[in-house]
Amino acid sequence: MVTERDYYEILEIERSAGDAEIKRSFRRLAQKWHPDVNTEAGSEVRFKEINEAYQVLSDPKRRQIYDVVGKSGLGDMGGSGSPFGEGFGGFGDLFDAFFAGMGGSATGARRSRRQSGSDLRYDLRITFDEAVRGIDKEIDFDLLDRCLTCGGSGATPGSAPVTCTACGGRGEIRSVRQTMLGQMVNVTPCNRCNGEGRMIDVPCQACRGDGRVQRHKKIRVTVPAGIDEGHQIRLSGEGEAGPRGGTPGNLYVAVHVTPHAQLRRDGTELYYEMQMSIAQAALGTRTRIPTIEGEEEIEVRPGTQPGTEIRLRGRGVPHLRRPGSRGDLHVMVRVNVPTKLSKRQRQLLEDLAAESGEVVLTGGIFDRMKDAIG
Repeated sequence: MVTERDYYEILEIERSAGDAEIKRSFRRLAQKWHPDVNTEAGSEVRFKEINEAYQVLSDPKRRQIYDVVGKSGLGDMGGSGSPFGEGFGGFGDLFDAFFAGMGGSATGARRSRRQSGSDLRYDLRITFDEAVRGIDKEIDFDLLDRCLTCGGSGATPGSAPVTCTACGGRGEIRSVRQTMLGQMVNVTPCNRCNGEGRMIDVPCQACRGDGRVQRHKKIRVTVPAGIDEGHQIRLSGEGEAGPRGGTPGNLYVAVHVTPHAQLRRDGTELYYEMQMSIAQAALGTRTRIPTIEGEEEIEVRPGTQPGTEIRLRGRGVPHLRRPGSRGDLHVMVRVNVPTKLSKRQRQLLEDLAAESGEVVLTGGIFDRMKDAIG
């Protein structure tokens, strides 16, 4: 017995819902509650409710009567009865409910199952300067490419593929089975044509009907400025050709960058460790550092402390997605403390310490041993 519930409530829609929303809600609920996929108790009753509500609300005339006087005004026009009444258009809507989300349709054209070509990967090694500045590179590789003899069709020139007699060119075989609620349609790829819908009677001799031959290929790749280690460049349609005219795959160029001898990169930022002596840090100096454009002289101010960062804005790596914009070059100051001193150097540092009132160890190791013994 069908539960007396409001049809709009059953389909979980508002009374103002349009035809598209009604059908969309029906498909969703039919997929959820069909007894063949839902084993919960009461799923059959729930599914019949959904079917009945849809038959009425999907028909403009019956919906208008229902909106005015309710179910009692429908009489023989009600939605009860076979779950495959006119509201389903010969079970087309129910089939759509189960296959619309999977690329199929009860009334749609043949689904193309022609196999696509494989994607390819090419490992490209470039220098640090090439990565920063950008460059065009010619690469070459072997692949299965479209047969020039048959144009990729796989058929001998002058002939053409013919429609598969097993599936009638649809690329799929449909079988209908009876269930307690009516007919259910099962769709599988055609085994004879592998889902392509076409057969080749006279195969091309050059490619033996595959539509592809092994070939050595050369292409130019534009490496954009600012590319980094591990980035990939996708070249659409430059992969292997698909069998018998199938869509070609893509070529992925994996970039590997040789590191710079002195500069360390982190994204668009560059870092340089600049070594200097105590005297240079204290008194200041002018020194040359490496940059993308070559060596450049910079000034280090007197009194520069260890760990100081000198930042050169806009002297880093170009941004890939912001043309004209670059990162910064960070010069990190590292002050070297000498481990060995000449007698003169030691005396000068001791004089400096005395002038500053600092306590230091004076004299060499032998002088200190003499003092300890004496």
